Amino acid sequence: MARLPKDILRRVDAHILALTENPYPPGAKKLYGDERLFRIRMGDYRIVYMVEHDRLVILIVRVRHRRDVYR
Repeated sequence: MARLPKDILRRVDAHILALTENPYPPGAKKLYGDERLFRIRMGDYRIVYMVEHDRLVILIVRVRHRRDVYR
């Protein structure tokens, strides 16, 4: 995340903090392959995260540009 532009970093931070209130915000999409993986679109960037209900944890897996996030 340190390589992200400052304005994008602020928006990413706000989206991540919002996940603490609602881990399934409108627009979140479940990804194939793992029952716990979701993604949030944020302009040209994607936040991929995992929800672990049994431990009450939200793990941010990736924050990357849309062309690189699924590689």
